[in-house]
Formats: sequence, C-alpha cells, structure tokens
Amino acid sequence: MSTYIKTTQDGRKVEVIGLAVCLDGHKEATRLVSVAEHPNRAAILAVMPDATHMAGRLPLTAEEAVAVQAALDAGREAYARSPRGISERIRWVQNQALANRDG
Repeated sequence: MSTYIKTTQDGRKVEVIGLAVCLDGHKEATRLVSVAEHPNRAAILAVMPDATHMAGRLPLTAEEAVAVQAALDAGREAYARSPRGISERIRWVQNQALANRDG
C-alpha cells in the first residue's frame, strides 16, 4: 500500500509505504513530530515557514501532515489485521506473560 504525498524540490517522491514515510522509496520516519516540539524549529521555519510537522528530515505543511497521518493510520490498521500483525501481537503477549511469570 503506497500513498503519494508530494515531490521534493530536487524531484524525489515523498510517499507513505505501509508503516513508514519514505523518500524516494527509502524509509525516513514512522511518525510525525510537530515543528513546535522539534528541537530545531527555528531552522526549520527559516527554511520552510509553512511547515507544521516533520517526518524525519522532511518538512510537511498542515495538509501534507494530515494526509501522511491518515496514510500511516491506514497502514497500521491494515498491518494489525494481517496474519503477520496478529502473530506479532500474540508473540508480544506471550513474552509479557513469560516476563511477568519470571519476575
């Protein structure tokens, strides 16, 4: 599952693929960070005043951030319902039960 978000100034595609925001097909981030909470917010806003969120090193406008978050949420939902996601949850619960039993 892939969702196109935008093309950077140098021509690379930003898209959400599965559970990650990708730049030219390579994983960049798995979550968004608000520019207001980012440690380099002054530098980010100096370069891109419209940025509201960051996905790794990718600045995003409010509309782009909404699209990215919706695609990440859809990817998480699809993964959670997949056989791999279900077995991952079962494995996690089993590990927690073992840790609680041994502790």
